[in-house]
Amino acid sequence: MHTESKQLSKQPKGRLLALDILRGITIAGMILVNNPGSWGKIYAPLRHAEWNGLTPTDLVFPFFMFIMGISTYFSLRKYDFTFSWPSFVKIIRRTIVIFAIGIGIAWFGLFLRGILNDATFSEAVFNFDRIRILGVMPRLALCYGIGATIALLVRHTLLPWVVAGMLVLYSALLIFGNGFAFSDTNIISIIDHKILGPDHMYADTVGGVRLKFDPEGLLSTLPSIAHMLIGFICGGLIMRTKDNEKRINSLFIVGTILTFAGFLLDYGIPVNKKIWSPTFVLTTCGLAASFLGLLIWIIDIRGHKRWCRFFEAFGINPLFMYCLGAVLSIIIGSVKIPYAAAESGMIAIKTWIYKALLMPVCGDDATLASLVFAILFVMLNWCVGYILYKKKIYIKI
Repeated sequence: MHTESKQLSKQPKGRLLALDILRGITIAGMILVNNPGSWGKIYAPLRHAEWNGLTPTDLVFPFFMFIMGISTYFSLRKYDFTFSWPSFVKIIRRTIVIFAIGIGIAWFGLFLRGILNDATFSEAVFNFDRIRILGVMPRLALCYGIGATIALLVRHTLLPWVVAGMLVLYSALLIFGNGFAFSDTNIISIIDHKILGPDHMYADTVGGVRLKFDPEGLLSTLPSIAHMLIGFICGGLIMRTKDNEKRINSLFIVGTILTFAGFLLDYGIPVNKKIWSPTFVLTTCGLAASFLGLLIWIIDIRGHKRWCRFFEAFGINPLFMYCLGAVLSIIIGSVKIPYAAAESGMIAIKTWIYKALLMPVCGDDATLASLVFAILFVMLNWCVGYILYKKKIYIKI
């Protein structure tokens, strides 16, 4: 992650405002759903589907993946979509940086909790034997690196076939590898256990059963790459015409086809975020394309822009804002302060805000207080983003 004086001076020309707003909405949404006051007190729309199915919360990450595909199309134009050593080096460098930041955030969480729980300094620092390797940032890194390389090596007219091939192959692996079951016998879980090891995986709970099952696992990265490439293809649709009416027509057509295809195929291949099923790819890409078309109509055609300034502060520095939210969440969730009502006499800053401040204000409505905490946390991050926005500071990763 770096900033330079050259890139801090002016906002790049030709940015599609609707895309920045959609990107900002997804980042704000990711921060909101990842930071409730209490994980046990969450309104239904702000929960992930336990296994099969789709909630509004399940849309934020795939929407961002779709947007990353569009942004990748924009960034590779300067190379004329031709594979070269400079273009490949830039892709690899950015992939490594994003992946490393994801690992760094995971390490920081373990380090801080270790230090605060009386672990020795060396035990807290050298926590690599139990660090989660994959996650949101590593998945973004892998999908960007592999997807961008494919986009430079393969003719763009063939990309829809590449996407279809990936999704068909992944469907076959799920069907013949018990891929639709939350089980240690699921091929996704087997591969992650063999390659990553259980100590480096996320532990999930479905139906009261808790297993080491990573929703950002290795095998499920395959459809995620296809997901990113669908966004890349839509980036081409956007850039091939400067007429916004034609842009939204193309996006609505693509969005409708993908959404209907995803929901219809759901009868045989369930929509499932945790395995990133092919129907999940189709449905969420379709909804993202339609939503982007709607935003172009509202913002760029109808000219209604005032309402979206809030999200623009998130959208112009998306990865930085996501990382900021993750780091702040670790800090306020780990650092403890004195609190007489607690059994140990100490309580995490987050819990103190939630229980001691917000619960009384919300009339002891625990779920409402949990939501208010999440909103306040989003606003805290927005304050930082707004300062960067006003100063025209753009932090590139």
